[in-house]
Amino acid sequence: MRRLTLSISVLALVVAACTQAADQTTTTAAGGQPSGQGLLATVQDRGTLLCGVNDAVPGFGFRNPDGTFSGFDIDYCKAVAAAVLGDADAVEYVPLTAQQRFTALQSGEIDVLIRNTTWTASRDGGEGATFLHTTFYDGQGMMVRADSGITTIEELEGSAICVLSGTTTELNLATRMAGIDYTPLTFEDNETLQSAFVAGQCEGWTSDKSQLAGVRSNFPEAEGGPESLVILEETFSKEPLGPVVRDGDSQWAQVVDWVVLATIQAEEFGITSQNIDTFADTDDNAIRRFLGLEITDDEGNTTVFDPGLGLPTDFASRVIRAVGNYAEIYDRNVGPNTPLGLERGLNALWTDGGLLYAPPYR
Repeated sequence: MRRLTLSISVLALVVAACTQAADQTTTTAAGGQPSGQGLLATVQDRGTLLCGVNDAVPGFGFRNPDGTFSGFDIDYCKAVAAAVLGDADAVEYVPLTAQQRFTALQSGEIDVLIRNTTWTASRDGGEGATFLHTTFYDGQGMMVRADSGITTIEELEGSAICVLSGTTTELNLATRMAGIDYTPLTFEDNETLQSAFVAGQCEGWTSDKSQLAGVRSNFPEAEGGPESLVILEETFSKEPLGPVVRDGDSQWAQVVDWVVLATIQAEEFGITSQNIDTFADTDDNAIRRFLGLEITDDEGNTTVFDPGLGLPTDFASRVIRAVGNYAEIYDRNVGPNTPLGLERGLNALWTDGGLLYAPPYR
């Protein structure tokens, strides 16, 4: 009898364990992602990419009067959607403040954060975030009124300076202003910060230079327009900006990473959204691998290169057709012929003296 009781007890434990395991396979992780299923599959099943963005920085992430989104970062959201879903428009843009962005990423509210976010050690290590290839090499600067006569940061002695809270700019500002008397005024978003600046509550406005250029380009004519503002020459920090994903899903991180790298490699190959079809008959096997075209070996066998990323073999072609190469994205949104008027500088290809470099696609 004792043996029978013991056997029943053991059987009950086994059944309970199996039931618990079965329950675990049906639970849902943050963001509606089933446990054990990678985010790539989740996004593909959903049919929409949830992209965390800025909606108040012209040239990078901006909500237009008609409700559409545009900008450099927005184009990279479209690039990821084109590669993963075959549709650059299959994106739900989620506007986030600087303070909201990492919480939204960690909770699964978004699949990827592409919102002028600086890569730092503490964010990489303490925010449950994985930073990917830099899309824009930037640096912090200072903007003042053109009629202020201020030409150097030292001349802001005794002044108030506006800065966004929850950003690297707060610490950078404190470091740069060491030994200089000033008053930092912090704000949660650009709209309230700009209102304070317009009202004369602060003499200086500090942020990444790209963001300052975007704000300046769209400064209200009623307040003097872009010509009423000057961005000082000094750059006093390193601000590498790029996409961010949650820790723990290496496949999804690799997917987003290689989408970015595809735009850079396409520029190096000279492939654009306008001429991509002319490469259909190229003899360059490096380009054929990159575009997902068949390669014929010496024995006449044909293969299509698959790097094992979980993406269609022609994902790079999809990206380039949808948004263009890096130069096209840059020139369209922030380049010299746009209101921002930014030269490539560090954001040029490595072959042109810049920092942009894609690993070999082979």
